[in-house]
Amino acid sequence: EVQLQASGGGLVQAGGSLRLSCAASGFAFDDYNIGWFRQAPGKERVGVACIRNRDGSADYADSVKGRFTISSDNAKNTVYLEMNSLKPEDTAVYYCAARADSTITPCYPYMFGEPGQGTQVTVSS
Repeated sequence: EVQLQASGGGLVQAGGSLRLSCAASGFAFDDYNIGWFRQAPGKERVGVACIRNRDGSADYADSVKGRFTISSDNAKNTVYLEMNSLKPEDTAVYYCAARADSTITPCYPYMFGEPGQGTQVTVSS
């Protein structure tokens, strides 16, 4: 059973940084892609960044390019999302989800399985 747990959210001022973690279990981590998604109040869930664990290739939403970095520690079955230069519009609940290994593509939520429990990120202005 695929299990994913996001953590590391919190309240931060604009311009600050946070690192989110996605701990995975129940599947062969190296054979999956992991994606980070976010959902703001009243809005649809959107892709933020995705990584292919097999080769480390990644894709980012235009809104976070140059500010966010996704990485994977295959030994720990954990994917990280380093978020720098945070903006109030980054405020959302952040989730991680998995899909079977594939060439990296834009991170569309419909391509991934059900996300785990999310973590709240709030950026104050």
